[in-house]
Amino acid sequence: MKDKLKSLPSSPGVYLMKDSSGGILYVGKSKNLKQRVQSYFYNTKGHSNKTKRLVNNIKELEIRLTDTEFEAFMLECKLIHELKPVYNKKMRNPLAYSYIVIRSVKGLRRIFITNCLQTGDKVCFGPYTANRNTIEKAVQGIQECYKISCNQTSAGTPCLNHSLGLCLGMCLGGEAIREYDTIMNSFIALLEGSDRGLYGAMEQRMLQASETFDFETAAKYRDYIGAVDFLLNKEKVIGFTEENRNIVVVENLDGDTVKLFLIKRNHILYSEKFSVKAIEIDGLCSTVRGLVQSRFRQDGLSGDSGPNELTRDEIDEAQIIYSYLQGSSSRYLIIPGERLEGGDPAEIGQALRELLTGSQKTPVPSK
Repeated sequence: MKDKLKSLPSSPGVYLMKDSSGGILYVGKSKNLKQRVQSYFYNTKGHSNKTKRLVNNIKELEIRLTDTEFEAFMLECKLIHELKPVYNKKMRNPLAYSYIVIRSVKGLRRIFITNCLQTGDKVCFGPYTANRNTIEKAVQGIQECYKISCNQTSAGTPCLNHSLGLCLGMCLGGEAIREYDTIMNSFIALLEGSDRGLYGAMEQRMLQASETFDFETAAKYRDYIGAVDFLLNKEKVIGFTEENRNIVVVENLDGDTVKLFLIKRNHILYSEKFSVKAIEIDGLCSTVRGLVQSRFRQDGLSGDSGPNELTRDEIDEAQIIYSYLQGSSSRYLIIPGERLEGGDPAEIGQALRELLTGSQKTPVPSK
């Protein structure tokens, strides 16, 4: 182990920590394997008890190198799903996934957080892979801000939350019901990404509390807004991935070399390194255009087939891909399916040239 630790490369990749019988204890990734793996064995005073137990049981180390940190992320996720190492987080535990659903209870639409969807759940959002407390905090913030937390026990009788100022009075009926329905419509629209009115109002309340030096309330709304941000970002990830787009990604490895990725949904269909020397750029563009057309068509994936709900097994990879595309280390191009079938090859070629040379003007060709 000591010799192996000294010879580790300072490059991206995945490490598999094994016990004396070869069983996988932990899978991790890093853009600098040497630095990351050595940190487990040196300066251990700050380690948690879990990490200390892990290190004590490590007898063998396997390294799998990648060209980029993105590939290391994807490989780590794939191996954790397949191997389920005992020391990794419970990525496949059903309780690690939560949904927000809207269900009708006594004539009112109510917000629920659940790990298991029911047959009749038609309005639902997720799955969310974060700590359930984050989701609960987001919902609690909206309910508190708009006084839609009603714990009604019998019709026509004010609930306890009404007396505490947390309920509009839905339990009493009348105008409060109509106001409640308007807020619920806005809540659904917020998660769908079509109306940020509720979010803006929460920001305004945070600013008002800060201006009156009520910093405790301002901090509370800040935390609520942060939790809502997580929900909105996750819905963006899911929506972007479900559209099944044809994505061409280029990442610079050094001055003359790039790594090309062809991505569909949560899958890397193809990856390869290429030289981008000016004298070879015409041939490279032709090669890449051929790869784009053949790989995206290969499995009948060329068309933009519209939304297709992500499964629990796909959500982790989808998050990695979405975050990677939003980062500054890569450039990407989205090619609509009809462009592959009947578009102008010269237009696709020009878009690929701009992508490969870093002169790209827009990530999406016009339709």
